[in-house]
Amino acid sequence: MGEIEDAIERADREAFTKDPPKTLKGQIGYLLKQMGSAKAVAAELGVTADSVNRYRRGARKHPRADVAAKIDNAVRQRWQPMVRKRRQKQAAASGGITVETRARFGYTSSAGSTDDGRFRRLTVHLPATYAQRLFDARDTGASDQQMREIIAEGFKEVYFQDGGGRAMGLSDVEINNIDYLDLDY
Repeated sequence: MGEIEDAIERADREAFTKDPPKTLKGQIGYLLKQMGSAKAVAAELGVTADSVNRYRRGARKHPRADVAAKIDNAVRQRWQPMVRKRRQKQAAASGGITVETRARFGYTSSAGSTDDGRFRRLTVHLPATYAQRLFDARDTGASDQQMREIIAEGFKEVYFQDGGGRAMGLSDVEINNIDYLDLDY
């Protein structure tokens, strides 16, 4: 997963109205209900169906660390899909998306102005069209670089050009060396 995709996943988790199961038995029970069989859960986790049944019964209480992480990820990916979809749909339709980042921004501009990249800490609310483009890109399997370009274009329009009020000679904005990036919608 790339930085942008991780940020979208974190924002999705913040949308949970109820916490996912925390116990191993609860998590396995939830996965069994979602996936239908121990064999399907085992294939997802990379263990045997017998191991899944032992976790469900409580006969095995402590999976290996890598298996425990896979269990937790599998539960979080499937938890409250309607809540996630509703929040994403609202962001893409009208709410927009807020991007908070600290990264190196570089840009191409008219003669006489600097285009040296520099670190900036920015929190910018991007319009709904950028949220829709970002979700569409993620759903079609776009690379992290392609999603960065969407965010950079939004920053160019909203922050650097102030919606058309300044810096009209600015042609390209690049985001590099991301320290952190967080999304909220």
